[in-house]
Amino acid sequence: MSLAAPQSSVVNGTAFRVAVVAACYNEKLADGLLARVVAGLRAGGVREKNLTVVRVPGSHEVPVAAALVAHRTEADCVIGLGVLIGGDTRHHEMVGQSVSHALQTLALASGIPIINGVIVADTLAQARARCLGRINRGAEFASAALTMAAVKRKYSS
Repeated sequence: MSLAAPQSSVVNGTAFRVAVVAACYNEKLADGLLARVVAGLRAGGVREKNLTVVRVPGSHEVPVAAALVAHRTEADCVIGLGVLIGGDTRHHEMVGQSVSHALQTLALASGIPIINGVIVADTLAQARARCLGRINRGAEFASAALTMAAVKRKYSS
């Protein structure tokens, strides 16, 4: 993911219903990422009553929970969150690709925007920078969710 994020547009989220499905694996990082997403959504006007947070064990479980939430709520957008960090194998890349594909397939099939907020990092330092540090991916995911919720509302009627 590039470090040249687009300029966030201002979208009033007071009417939007947003669901966040967040993995618990790599707990401290995942919790930090979730907190940043929620803060971004709340700053964008999303009301507490219109915000659903679902926690799942790991990133591989995010697409199934996102599908359940997308099909059983009136969410304008769903954000999937997780943190995958490289180790001695390339397992994190395989899971990241699988989750990315599943979330995109779900979005296209359901017509509900799904924001892929699963961080795939080669090192713990990279993950920390994106979840807790200077690169605020949580705010970027929240902004993308608000923008896509507005697109959905505009073209779904």
